[in-house]
Amino acid sequence: MVRDCLSGEVLAARSLLSSTAGDLARLLREAVEPLGLPVEAVVSDGQTSIRRAVARAFAGVPHQLCQFHFLREAARGVFDADRHAKKELKKRVRGVRPIERAVEDRQDPEAELVHGYCAAVRSALTDDGRAPLDAAGLRLKTRLEAVSESLQRVGKKGGALRH
Repeated sequence: MVRDCLSGEVLAARSLLSSTAGDLARLLREAVEPLGLPVEAVVSDGQTSIRRAVARAFAGVPHQLCQFHFLREAARGVFDADRHAKKELKKRVRGVRPIERAVEDRQDPEAELVHGYCAAVRSALTDDGRAPLDAAGLRLKTRLEAVSESLQRVGKKGGALRH
């Protein structure tokens, strides 16, 4: 697909039999020639075949990675570390379901409290972020700490959670 970045207008969209630089360059030229306007710059996801096609179709035109793809690549190491941290945190809070089952037939205030905390933990565990700017592991840590602190406050106030 070829899209004008300023207007968002799709200039061409076609299924290609191959993604060679030659085929892509031909598609790029076909998309812009009818407009009769110069191509001032190109922004793409940076695939090698696309970079080569742009160089072939628009020699001398500036070409850069889109900001999202650039940031994603720049933050890959941080994202991988965050994903690993999230996996390790999830290991520490396994067993929410048995706690929920232990009070599922009860309607008393303590059971409602347990259901609420379990729902908070389950929600935190399933909240995945999207790289590069959303650190799901860090957010999970913050949310689990908030649940833990809340449980400690309930315990100090005399709430008796037996689970």
